[in-house]
Amino acid sequence: MSQEFDVVVIGAGPGGYVAAIRAAQLGKSVACIEYNAYADPKGEVRLGGTCLNVGCIPSKALLQSSELFDQAQHSFVMHGISVDAPRMDVGVMMKRKNNIVAQLTTGIRGLFKKNKVTLLSGLGSFAGRENERWKIAIARNGETEHVLAEHVIVATGSRARHLPDMPVDNSVICDNEGALSFDAVPKRLGVIGAGVIGLELGSVWKRLGAEVTILEAAPEFLAAADPAVTKEAWKTFTAKQKLDIRLGAKIGKVERVGDGVRIEYELKDEPQVLECDRLIVSVGRVPNTEGLNAEHVGLKIGERGFIEVDAQGRTNLPKVWAVGDVVPGPMLAHKGMEEGVMVAECIAGQHGHVNHDTVPWVIYTHPEIAWVGRTESQLKADGVAYKTGQIPFAANGRALGQGDTTGFVRMYACASTDRILGVHVIGNNASELIAEAVVAMEFGACSEDIARICHAHPTLSEVMHEAALACDKRPLHF
Repeated sequence: MSQEFDVVVIGAGPGGYVAAIRAAQLGKSVACIEYNAYADPKGEVRLGGTCLNVGCIPSKALLQSSELFDQAQHSFVMHGISVDAPRMDVGVMMKRKNNIVAQLTTGIRGLFKKNKVTLLSGLGSFAGRENERWKIAIARNGETEHVLAEHVIVATGSRARHLPDMPVDNSVICDNEGALSFDAVPKRLGVIGAGVIGLELGSVWKRLGAEVTILEAAPEFLAAADPAVTKEAWKTFTAKQKLDIRLGAKIGKVERVGDGVRIEYELKDEPQVLECDRLIVSVGRVPNTEGLNAEHVGLKIGERGFIEVDAQGRTNLPKVWAVGDVVPGPMLAHKGMEEGVMVAECIAGQHGHVNHDTVPWVIYTHPEIAWVGRTESQLKADGVAYKTGQIPFAANGRALGQGDTTGFVRMYACASTDRILGVHVIGNNASELIAEAVVAMEFGACSEDIARICHAHPTLSEVMHEAALACDKRPLHF
C-alpha cells in the first residue's frame, strides 16, 4: 500500500525545501522528493538544489576567497600592512567551499527532521490519479515506488543552458558546475556570456591571476540593470579590473585543441579567434520539466519549457502547484523561497502572496550590484514622471574608512506622489543595503520616509539616506 501525504514536493532546492518546511509548520503531512547526488562522497542525495550545491553558495565562497587574495596583493598596503607575495592554494580554497556546501545541505536534513518532513530519494514524476489523490512515482536504482498526495508542488528548478555543437565536459569546457571546481588557476580563461554567472565566475579567476576574456552576444552590457549602474560597472570592470569584455560577439565554431579550446567568432563582422585553456559557458538556464511525465497528466507547459501558473502558483491541474525556476519569472533562489511559502500557505487556506515587483536582484561582483523596482529606461518607456536622487560612496565616511568608495546609490521616486519606484546600488555591500529599499517599497514608502529615518553613523546605509534626501534636492553631506 502506498504512503499517503497531504503534500508531496518534487525537488529539494530553495523553493522546494522551503515549501515543504512551511507546509509542515502549518500542520500538513509532507514528503519531499530529491534525486540529485551532485558530488556527495557517500553517494547520498544532496538537498538544496543548484543554489546550495553548484550555484549561489559555492560561488560566493570562491568570490570571498578570491577577493581576500586580491586585497592582500593590492589593498593591504594602504593600511600599512606588508605581505610578501601571497600564494593561492586552489585545493584549500575548494575544500573550504565544499565544507560550506556540506554544512548547509546537511542543515536542511536537520530542518526536515525538526519539522517532520519525510525525505524520499529518487526521481519524482506524475503517475496519474488514484482515489482523488495524485499518484507520484519515485524511481531510484532501477526500482520504482509510489506515494499518494492530495497536493503536489513541483519545484524541480533549472539547469545550465548549453549551446548546440558545444559539448560541455566540465573539465575544459564548463558550465557553472565545472567552473566552481577548477583544480588550478587557468592561464587563459574564456567565458561565453556576460550575465550574472559569467561576470561572477570570471571575476573569481581574474583575481586569482587568469587572463579572462568574456564574449557576449548582446550589443549592450547588463541591459537589465539601470543605465547609470551599467555605465559605472562597465568602467570598473574593464578599465580598473581589466576584464576583457567583448560585446556583440557571434559565436561560431568551438573545438577542443590539445589541452585547450579554440573559439571562432565574429566581432563587428570581422572573424576572430580566441584560444584559451578553459572555457566557461554561461548563457542562461532552462527549466527542468523533462522527466515529470507532464504530458501524461496534462500539466500545461509553455513554449519556453516553463510550467504555466497563476499569481499564486496554481497550475492548470487541481491541487498541483509549481514554484521557483520551473515557472516564469526571474531565476532567483529567494524568489523561489517566497513562492514556496506562498503556495504552502495557500494550501493551508491562508492568503499567500508574493510581490514580484519587489524581488531584489543582486550581482556579487566587486563592486556588488543590486536593485529593486524599475530602472530609468523602464520609467521613460512608460512615460512615468519621476525624480532622482544619486549619492556616491566617495562622500561616505565608512566607505572611506574601508578603503573602497566605488559606486553610488540611485533612487527614483514618483514626481507627483513621491512613492519610491526603484533603487539601484553599485558598491561595497550592495546586496545588504538593498534590503532597506525592498522593505520601503513593500510598505509603499516615499523617498521622504527614508529621508526622515535616522541612520547610524558612520555606516554605508547613510548613502541610502542621502539618496532619499537628494530626491528632494536637499542632501546634507554631498
